[in-house]
Formats: sequence, structure tokens, C-alpha cells
Amino acid sequence: MAAKIFKLLGLSGSIRRASYCKAVLETIREGVSGDVQLRNFDLEPIPPYNQDLDNDKGWPAPVRALREAVIEADGLIAVSPEYNHGMSGILKNAIDWVSRPGYESILKNKHVLCISVSNRGGIRAQNQMHATFLSTVTRITPGREIVVLDPATKFTNGRVSDEQMLRVILRGVDTMLDEICFFQSLPQRDDPAAKARKAAPRQKGD
Repeated sequence: MAAKIFKLLGLSGSIRRASYCKAVLETIREGVSGDVQLRNFDLEPIPPYNQDLDNDKGWPAPVRALREAVIEADGLIAVSPEYNHGMSGILKNAIDWVSRPGYESILKNKHVLCISVSNRGGIRAQNQMHATFLSTVTRITPGREIVVLDPATKFTNGRVSDEQMLRVILRGVDTMLDEICFFQSLPQRDDPAAKARKAAPRQKGD
């Protein structure tokens, strides 16, 4: 029997070219083990939500592609900046497109890891992300909130270079994968890197 390949979908709430949110997702994509595939989906082409078009015949092509990617994924990684004490409109709009019908959408029971990036906050964005995903009956990955604070000091050449921050982020991904295994009745993953992160002594901030 072929080994399970875990398919994850990355959603960046920032669409600017040098986005820290995109950089977090690219760092994860490059850092996960061989049994994990992370596809980072470009949300820029997604149009503003229009309920008149929210049906099988009306979905714009970018929305249809997003829906297919969500269905295929075992879990989502949503990364957002904090704008005005909340998540970005880009991310919220994407969630709206895949969250119908209410409580029975393709997001139901889908696993999600929430990460925020902020110069001076981040928790309030996560609070809104959690409230929105809970309303879609999504399974939010348990554990501490993952916030990339003061991002200018955490990245080099478009990737997370702060070792402690990278360890925290990848531990969050490890936890979501453990949750996926549990709910899909799969055996625990044999991932030496994840085991090493779990066994490593916790530093302040970990």
C-alpha cells in the first residue's frame, strides 16, 4: 500500500509581491517532509463575493479552481496580516466563496492552521480568523497562536530565517498533521524532523 501523501493548501491574506505571508507559506512548502505537499494558492484573481454567482453554474473560474483545491486538500494553512484589528479582506473574501451552504460547505471538518504576521499585534487577526473558521465547522489546529512579530527581523531573502520562529511554525504544521492522522484513522507519521522538533527543549517564546 502506497504511503499517504498529505496535501495541504496555503492561503495568503496578503497579495503584495514581497508579502511576509507568502514568505511564510513558501518557507513551509520548502521545509515540510517528503510525505507532505503544500500548494500555495494565489488569491489575487478571486473576485469580490457575489451571492448571485455562488452556484455551480455561476462560479468564476478562479473561484472554481479555489473550490477544487480546497476539496482536494487534507488541511489548510491560512496566513494573514492584521489589518484594523482583523484579518485581511482578501482572506475573508476567499473564505466566503467556499463557505456555502452554511455549516455544510466544503470547509466542514477541514483542518486549518492559522498564522498571523504583524509588526505590533496579530492576536486580534487570529481571533477573527478563528471565529470565521469556527462558523464554517472547520477544525482549527489546537495549540498556541502562531504570530510572526516584527517580521522585518525574521526573514532573509524571502524566507523565515529566525530559527525559533521557524521551529514554532513547523511545530504548528506537525500538530495539524497529527490531527489529520487522528481524524482520518491513519497511523502516526514516521517523521524524524517532526520528532526532533517535538523533543527539543522549549525556549522562551516556543
